[in-house]
Amino acid sequence: MASAVSPTAPPEELVSTQLANGLTCDMPASSPLAKLLKSQRTWVGPTAKERLKILRTAKSIAIVGASPNSARSSYFVGTYLLQSSTYRVYFVNPNATEILGQRAYPDLASLPEVPDIVDVFRKAGDIPSVIDDVLAIGAKTVWVQLGIWNQDAAVYGESRGLTVVMDRCIKVEHARFHGGLHLLGFDTGVISSRKQVH
Repeated sequence: MASAVSPTAPPEELVSTQLANGLTCDMPASSPLAKLLKSQRTWVGPTAKERLKILRTAKSIAIVGASPNSARSSYFVGTYLLQSSTYRVYFVNPNATEILGQRAYPDLASLPEVPDIVDVFRKAGDIPSVIDDVLAIGAKTVWVQLGIWNQDAAVYGESRGLTVVMDRCIKVEHARFHGGLHLLGFDTGVISSRKQVH
C-alpha cells in the first residue's frame, strides 16, 4: 500500500498562466498543461489597459475575412460593431459584394481610408500575408480574433512596428470595457448611464 504524502512536504511550485479568455490561473509548474502552454505561447501582446486605449482611440475598423453568413462569428462581430459602436466599419471579402447592408471590399488596398484597426477572421496560416497587407496600406493595429494564434506572425508584425492583438474577440473586449460583460465574458444585463467610449 502506498504511503500518504507527508503533510510537511514542500508545496509544488505554481506558475501563473494566461488563459485564452484573458484571465490567469495558477497551476503546478510540472503539470503537462503548464508545460504545453509554456512551450506554445511565449508572446503576450498588449495588456488590458493597452487594449482599452486601442479601442478608445480608434475611429475605423476593417474586418478581414468578414462573412455574409449569419452563422459565422465575423457576422456577429460586424453586427455588434455597427449597432453598438461609433466606429466606421469596413468589410473585406473578395467573394462578397455586400455584408450587413454595407459594401464589401475585395482587399484592404480598396478601402476608402486606412483603418485604425484591422480585425482578422482568417486561419492561422494566413496571418503573415494579412500582416503584409496591413503593412502595405500603412495601418497600425492588427487584431486577430479569438481562437486564432500564430506567434511567429505576431512577432513579425511587432518587429515591423505594428501593434498586434491576438486570440481575443474585439466584440467581447469592447463590451467588457463598456460595462456590458462580466469579466468572463457573460452578459451582465447591466444598463449603465456611463458615457460610452465608442
